[in-house]
Amino acid sequence: MALGDLMPSFPFSRSSSGVPVSNHLDEREYVDLGGTLVIRDNKDSDTASSSYGNASTATSMAYLPQSVVLCELRHDAFEDCVFSRPSDSGAVLKWRVKDRMKTGCVALVLCLNIGVDPPDVIKISPCARMECWIDPFSMAPRKAIETIEKTLRLQYERWQPKAHYKSHTDPTVEEVRKLCTTCRKSAKSERVLFHYNGHGVPRPTANGEIWLFNKSYTQYIPLPISELDSWLRTPSIYVFDCSAGGMVVNAFKELPDWSASSSSGSSIRDCILLAACEAHETLPQSAEFPADVFTSCLTTPIKMALRWFWPRSLLLQSLDYSLADKIPGRQNDRKTLLGELNWIFTAVTDTIAWNVLPHDLFQRLFRQDLLVASLFRNFLLAERIMRSANCSPISYPVLPPTHQHHMWDAWDMAAEICLSQLPTLLEDPNADFQPSPFFTDQLTAFEVWLDHGSERKKPPEQLPIVLQVLLSQSHRFRALVLLGRFLDMGPWAVNLALSVGIFPYVLKLLQTITPELRQILVFIWTKILALDKSCQADLVKDGGHLYFIRFLDSVEAYPEQRAMAAFVLAVIVDGHRRGQEACIEAGLIHVCLKHLHSSLANDAQTEPLFLQWLCLCLGKLWEDFTEAQVIGLQADASVIYTSVLSEPQPEVRASGVFALGTLLDVGFDSSRNGGDEEGDNDEKIRAETSILKSILNAVSDGSPLVRAEVAVALARFAFGHNKHLKPIAAAYCKPQSNAVLSSLPSLAMKGTGSVYTPPQSMPHGILGPSQIGPLLRVGGDCQSAVRDGRVSTSSPLTASGIMHGSPPCDDLPQHSDPGMFSEDVSYGVASHTRPKPLDNALYSQCVFAMRTLAKDPSPCVASLGRRVLSFIGIEQVVTKSVKSTGSSARPGEPTTPSLAGLARSASWFDMNGGHLPLTFRTPPVSPPRPSYLSGLRRVCSLEFRPHLMNSPDIGLADPLLGSGGDSGVSERSLLPQSTIYRWSCSHFSKPLLTAADDSEEMLARREEREKIALDNIAKCQRTSINKLHDQIAAWDTKIDCGTKTILVHPFNPVVIAADETERIRIWNYEEDTLLNSFDNHDYADKGISKLSLVNELDDSLLLVASSDGNIRIWKDYVLKDKQKLVTAFSAIQGHRPGVRSVNAVVDWQQQSGYLYASGEISSIMVWDLDKEQLLNSVPSSSDCSISALSASQVHPGQFAAGFVDGSVRLFDIRAPELLVCTTQPHTQRVERVVGIGFQPGLDPTKIVSASQAGDIQFLDIRRQGGDSYLTINAHRGSLTSLAVHRHAPIVASGSAKQLIKIFNLKGQQLGSMRYKIGSLNCLTFHPYQVLLAAGAADALLMKHLLQDA
Repeated sequence: MALGDLMPSFPFSRSSSGVPVSNHLDEREYVDLGGTLVIRDNKDSDTASSSYGNASTATSMAYLPQSVVLCELRHDAFEDCVFSRPSDSGAVLKWRVKDRMKTGCVALVLCLNIGVDPPDVIKISPCARMECWIDPFSMAPRKAIETIEKTLRLQYERWQPKAHYKSHTDPTVEEVRKLCTTCRKSAKSERVLFHYNGHGVPRPTANGEIWLFNKSYTQYIPLPISELDSWLRTPSIYVFDCSAGGMVVNAFKELPDWSASSSSGSSIRDCILLAACEAHETLPQSAEFPADVFTSCLTTPIKMALRWFWPRSLLLQSLDYSLADKIPGRQNDRKTLLGELNWIFTAVTDTIAWNVLPHDLFQRLFRQDLLVASLFRNFLLAERIMRSANCSPISYPVLPPTHQHHMWDAWDMAAEICLSQLPTLLEDPNADFQPSPFFTDQLTAFEVWLDHGSERKKPPEQLPIVLQVLLSQSHRFRALVLLGRFLDMGPWAVNLALSVGIFPYVLKLLQTITPELRQILVFIWTKILALDKSCQADLVKDGGHLYFIRFLDSVEAYPEQRAMAAFVLAVIVDGHRRGQEACIEAGLIHVCLKHLHSSLANDAQTEPLFLQWLCLCLGKLWEDFTEAQVIGLQADASVIYTSVLSEPQPEVRASGVFALGTLLDVGFDSSRNGGDEEGDNDEKIRAETSILKSILNAVSDGSPLVRAEVAVALARFAFGHNKHLKPIAAAYCKPQSNAVLSSLPSLAMKGTGSVYTPPQSMPHGILGPSQIGPLLRVGGDCQSAVRDGRVSTSSPLTASGIMHGSPPCDDLPQHSDPGMFSEDVSYGVASHTRPKPLDNALYSQCVFAMRTLAKDPSPCVASLGRRVLSFIGIEQVVTKSVKSTGSSARPGEPTTPSLAGLARSASWFDMNGGHLPLTFRTPPVSPPRPSYLSGLRRVCSLEFRPHLMNSPDIGLADPLLGSGGDSGVSERSLLPQSTIYRWSCSHFSKPLLTAADDSEEMLARREEREKIALDNIAKCQRTSINKLHDQIAAWDTKIDCGTKTILVHPFNPVVIAADETERIRIWNYEEDTLLNSFDNHDYADKGISKLSLVNELDDSLLLVASSDGNIRIWKDYVLKDKQKLVTAFSAIQGHRPGVRSVNAVVDWQQQSGYLYASGEISSIMVWDLDKEQLLNSVPSSSDCSISALSASQVHPGQFAAGFVDGSVRLFDIRAPELLVCTTQPHTQRVERVVGIGFQPGLDPTKIVSASQAGDIQFLDIRRQGGDSYLTINAHRGSLTSLAVHRHAPIVASGSAKQLIKIFNLKGQQLGSMRYKIGSLNCLTFHPYQVLLAAGAADALLMKHLLQDA
């Protein structure tokens, strides 16, 4: 079984066609056409209405889109700016033993006085006599005690061979004092073990004194515990093998100064006590046990355990008891019988302790010190054995009872199975030992837990056994696979595994070369590093990074697994200079660039997750590391990353921007020599210029994840090039004369190899898909100001050669304070080594890109953009929101603070003396010395501080610029951190081996909605409305600012309305209740263009298009104050010269996942929302602007556009020429097209168009010239809106004269409605019912139309 069998392919993003489709109506036939489900109703096809005009079929059919977009993980958390990342501090580090310790010295004190019984002991007959498995009466007393002393030392050396051993037999108090002081001096700060055998002296006194001898052995001399403690001090561990040992333990706990010894200041927790019995108990005297049964359990556990178990098992009848001393093998050889038993015993006792003890106590006793861990494992055995003799060993810290734990049954069974082979092994030394099934059975039990366990259930008790199994080659692979499954359950599981002690084992396994272990080891390390970044130092120290570099370079591994290796390497080098240096030496840069290049060259085998982590790994590798940056530039990394920025996955593009941003040298590498600056040559400047242009080209990316990385990259650039950017920013921000305005950068058209070539009629061309960038309009008229951060010519700032010239630096002092560009102190940062300047035109582009980001529709990106502006001296101030209506307060609705931030409607400088949304602050003329910079804060308006305090920025605090110490560290902390790296790290913290268990719920919800939709569609398609009946339901409510656009929910009685101030309200029209109300954004410019539902058959999202071309998509919009922004982007960049606003028109096509947007520009932008990327920029082929836009809900990629000159054009982005047909249907009076839509049905050639003049044209593009075949003069010069039902054969029109008319597709008027609700602004039909919603200047109306089936 390979990891690939366990782990399905990691889904980088949900496929647009991956939603389960139900087939719950047997009478319907399902056909899949281009991601759209076609349902043909064969049951009553002969009854279908003929209202579809020239449709060639009477079969009732309906299209249900199967694509689902904007449902990735990045859409759940990005706008909240909440990401998890590998942690290097906090609670997750509790697994790591803080102070790993070693017992450096062992003191053995034996008070046996062989041949003389203590006065308080009355022995039975026969009596226990064995000491260290030696009969002291079998030889002379002196020789016996020496032999016992030597044997005890050997038994302890089995557990700690490197310790210093010192001993005394029958000592005096002075000898013990010298012994203790010598041991403490030898051990230094290490632990000292004091073993006391008091079998030849009286039991301890009530005060806890232990007994020793005088020199002549005529008296017993008491030794107070306080003196013993003062000699040994801490850390220490005491073993008292004597009757009433509890007396000694109690005496220790009563010491007044034991909690903090005066000599060492150590805590009581550094002292450990083990005693053979309670204060009122005596040691067992039965001949079944040795006299030192407690010591035997602690030092020879296997022998003691078998001797105790043998007479209690079935083996007593079949095997001779004497064979227990003849078990072959060595304890450290797991392939022998004795080694197997010792291995099983270790696993059993570890498991008992893990399941019984608190985790912090388990860490201290079983993971901190090898000798202490061995003694406590064996102490569990002593408790089991001695309790059978009515004796209770005690310890400090106190352990809960473990003698009846069920794992002892597993030990008994394993011992029986192993010992049953003993006769055969003794008879034939060459016979093969058959291992016990113990570990196989325990792994099976662990696997069963994995199938049914969870975080809410009790942790698996077999976890310590899994750790032990890793020592065996025969079980290792299975154990690793099961461990990987466990770690995949979540960070809690990783923390548990690390707490049990898995870390040194998996670290050691990186030295193996077994090929079948590579995949699972990489997976396990991925899970570990996703939780705890601090492991990076351990990996580099042991050379573990080489293992992952080799795996990354192996082409036979799955790309998803190689992505994990890249993640591990990225964490290794993240902020870790030694890791960066080690990976540079191992050639990681060339390995990553090689595979990045090969992946991009072979699109068919490109795995997005692999590309993403190659970029992130390289970005972290050369982050603030000049040597790595130079290697990357020499390897032409910037050229490779340029192609990454066009990848379809936003995560990959964002990672590419991150890597390009960290490739820029901005002077953070404090380790480089001063002479390195001389190496800044023309070639490096050219490379950095190319990098910066690539980054700027992503400013208009459709994904906020990408734009956030652009902001982070520009923040780094602004930090390093601060003194060069400040003059540019100052020139644009200061109110200037006309002469200064003439020095602003001009625009020049540069041809590109984009899909679209600008038409000659446009003086400056139009954007191609690769040209979208932050745009600037500077015309010949000096009164024209930069507005909205866009250029009225549609030329991208990011194209090379666009910006020519910049405000000359020599003129700056006359417009600004002297000293504002001091080289000693830059704005907001202490001076450090700065990169050499680039071209001024490029700096100008950067300033405008920064401003564009500061006004981004995504709040998270905008906050990053404002932070970037602060680095170049542009400060955010409070500007009042410009409302088109008087009162902003709404009765019954919560008020929102009108902090507009960067006003969208104002230019950077108002020639008429208006307010300045951006101000430029300068340091004082005499800047403070660098030593006083610790108290200097980033310049920030006092007015704006309350807003900053409440802003949801992550990593965007207002820190002090210096806090002492290394200035480079404090400067680095000012920069915003990468969002893509943090977000990408969180991917590996989630389960990767199992898919999310929500498919059944999603399938059930979709089946239900499909059934509702199909039933209603069938009714609509069979509808034959001959006249308009009286309304059966009406709903009317007042809206103060006039309804601009409305939307009816397809499955709930909900209508969504937006007014002119972009206040969005959600109503339940059956109960006449307001469900939710919120503002689309807080900027001054207001105006709504379109409301649409995305994923209407699933968990629908609300798409809100503003008139300025910004798109915002919301989830949970129906829940009161629970709405959450999913994504936001600007669908339109720039507008025509001389036009002040964009006047965007937008439509959404669910089948294809495309968003079409246009307005006062000469093209239609086609956005792929699944990729969050501009798919195409379709030339409109007209000098006029588009006033109406409609996407086909049947045929993906097809849309129709109506223009202000009355013309209509049909486009299909699947066609090579894009433009399918052009027609001029509105010829009576040439006025703008105010509404356009495709006729109901499957025919893609039939369109309905309505002009402001009042005529409605029914078009068939198959006719010559696309002329209309039916004309309806619905209104006289006052038509304001048109609605075409998606399935029913009806259309509706509204006029400024408060009149609504309903027509069928034959041109027959079914009725009209006149209401005193003001001029009609919008009309819309329910998608699956004959329900009409109308929005007017001062009201919203819902009307059900009675239909004849």
